[in-house]
Amino acid sequence: MSVASEIAETLARHLGGELPVHLTAWDGSSAGPADAPRVVLYSPDAVRRILWHPGELGAAQAYVTGELDVRDDLDIALTHVWDWARTRQLPGRRVTPRLLLDVARLAWRLDVLGLPTPAPASQAKVRGRLHSMTRDRAAISHHYDLSNDFYELILDSHMAYSSAYWTSTDPGYTLDDAQADKLDLVCRKVGLDRRPGMRLLDIGCGWGSLSLRAAEQFGAQVVGVTISAEQKAFIDARVAERGLTDQVEIRVQDYRAIPDGPFDAVASVEMGEHVGQRNYPVYAQTLHDKVAPGGLVCIQQMSRPAGNHPGGGPFIESFIAPDMYMRPLGQTVEMLEDAGLEVRDTEAMREHYVRTVDVWYETFEKNWAQVVDLVGDEVARVWRLYLVGGRMAFRDGRMGVDQITARRPG
Repeated sequence: MSVASEIAETLARHLGGELPVHLTAWDGSSAGPADAPRVVLYSPDAVRRILWHPGELGAAQAYVTGELDVRDDLDIALTHVWDWARTRQLPGRRVTPRLLLDVARLAWRLDVLGLPTPAPASQAKVRGRLHSMTRDRAAISHHYDLSNDFYELILDSHMAYSSAYWTSTDPGYTLDDAQADKLDLVCRKVGLDRRPGMRLLDIGCGWGSLSLRAAEQFGAQVVGVTISAEQKAFIDARVAERGLTDQVEIRVQDYRAIPDGPFDAVASVEMGEHVGQRNYPVYAQTLHDKVAPGGLVCIQQMSRPAGNHPGGGPFIESFIAPDMYMRPLGQTVEMLEDAGLEVRDTEAMREHYVRTVDVWYETFEKNWAQVVDLVGDEVARVWRLYLVGGRMAFRDGRMGVDQITARRPG
C-alpha cells in the first residue's frame, strides 16, 4: 500500500470518514478527495513530528520547516478543515491512546518511527518561573525584538500592533486612518481631551503609537514603559525626530517596577494578555495604584469565550507569544473591580480585528520576498500561519478584543 493510502486509511478510522484534504506523500502517492485543499508531505519527518506532538503543534512544526506544505490558499484550506472538523465535533476532543497507538503503528510501517525531531529554530525557548520578570522579558523579546524593519513591512505608519478601530467603509479610508481613530478613542476615553498637559502612563507602549499620538494631538506628558529594548530604540528615534523630548519619556521597565505616579490617566493596549492569570491581580492593582483618584484607565485586551483554551493555542504559545493568557471579558472586569477600579464602559471590537488582520496579511504577502530576506523562510512561514490563524479565530468568535474603561474612585 502507498504512503498516502496508509495515512488516509489509519486516520479515517478516527476522523469519521475520508480525509478533508487531498494528500500527496513523499513517495509521490496521493489520497483523499480530488477537489479538497491539497496538502503535501515532503518528508517522513512530518509524520514523526505529528506522532510526538499530536494535533496542532506537530502539524505547525512540519509546516514552518517546509516538511509539510499547503498548495492552495492557506486561509481557504484551514477554514475548510476547521469547518469539516466542527461538523464531526472534533475540536476539543482529546487525543486517545488508541489513536496514538495507531499512528505509532503507521510510523513503524512507514519506517519513520524514531526519536523526536528537534524543535524548529523559530520555536520559542523560555526558561524560569512562569511570569517572573526574567522569563517575561525573554518571552517578549522572542516576539517583539524580531526586527523593527520586519514590523515596518507589515504594520501601518503609526506602528500600532493592535486592533484598529474602523469608522468608515470608504475605499480611501486606510489602516492608518483606522489606527489613528483607535488611538484618539483611547485618548478620549482616559480624558486627555479635557485639558492639555495631563500626565499619561502608557503600560506596554509597543512602538510608541499611543504615546506619540497622545503627546502630539492632545498635548499630554507621557511616560511609556516596555520591556523590549528594540522598541525603546525605535520610539526614542521618533521622539527626537518629532521634537517631543520634553513630552515623551520611554523606559525599559516592567509594569511591576514603575516607581513613580500616580498619573492623571493610564492606558494599556493589548498588554494584559501577557501578564498571566496569577499575575493579573498584580497588573490590575498597578492600573489602580498608578492613576490618581478620579482618574481614568483604558485597557484594550483580547479575550476568549468560556470553555475555550485560555492561551493562544499550542502553535501561538510555542512560536509567537509564550505564556499568554486570555479569559472571558466578564472575568477580567471582575478582576479589575477587585483591584478597586470602577468599570464604566466596555466596547467589543472583534470585527475590527478581523479587518485589521486582513490588511496586515495583505501587506505581509505583498512584501513576502523582503520578509524572507529579513527573517528567513522559516520565520516567514511562522508568520503566514500566525496571521491566517489569528484572523480565523477572530472571524469565528473563538477570540475577541475589547476596550474597558474604568475609573479610580475618589
